[in-house]
Amino acid sequence: MKRVENKVSVVTGGAVGLGRSCSLLLAREGASVAVTDVQDEAGQAVVDEINGNGGKARYWHLDVGSEEAVESVFGEVVDGLGEIAVLVNNAGISGANKPTHEITEEEWDEVQRVNVKGVFFCTKHAVPSMRRAGGGSIINLSSIYGLVGAPDVPPYHASKGAVTLMSKTDALLYAEDGIRVNSVHPGFIWTPMVEKHLRRSGQKPEEGRKDLAALHPIGRVGEPDDIGYGVVYLASDESKFVTGSELVIDGGYTAK
Repeated sequence: MKRVENKVSVVTGGAVGLGRSCSLLLAREGASVAVTDVQDEAGQAVVDEINGNGGKARYWHLDVGSEEAVESVFGEVVDGLGEIAVLVNNAGISGANKPTHEITEEEWDEVQRVNVKGVFFCTKHAVPSMRRAGGGSIINLSSIYGLVGAPDVPPYHASKGAVTLMSKTDALLYAEDGIRVNSVHPGFIWTPMVEKHLRRSGQKPEEGRKDLAALHPIGRVGEPDDIGYGVVYLASDESKFVTGSELVIDGGYTAK
């Protein structure tokens, strides 16, 4: 069954990790996927894989923290693929892992530029297209740390808290337009960003993965497709009565 057949879907940060999974699964379920990222080679590889398997995808280089770039790329997506039905705001960075009193203004601002302004810009420039199409689904990747705190990476946690509330606000603003807005809250998922975070923290990835697994009652670290399938659900008409909600996919982390 093609759960999102003929839905033009934009995935930011679509080249690796969660974004790659979202792109591949949306395409498998019938969407035309605009894969966007700043990692051009990896992004084009995702597109090639989709097209090679009979799907439909195109790649665009996109820095989501630049409104000019977002407006330009989204215009090209509409011209090339059609009106946008699904937006997956996945692009994000972890940023500096220091106590709050040691973080510089520049370190703080860069995380907010990508993680918060990126969601704002992409939502802003997707909404007009979705209105023309008669509705759509915006899926914002937050985090367990958009729901609970932890004593590390303060800029990241602040940004994901913002994404949680932005999602609820936009769900209310655009409900009458048939545009649904929801947030997804992954636990620790084994992605390049998590592996990089462990290395920067001085841990060997194999040891760090075991430590992270122990944080989840289900006993393991998540896989990108664990999130990708949740995104497909929110993109599909199966979730037509779901908006302003938090889809928590965290192996029980926040149930403790």
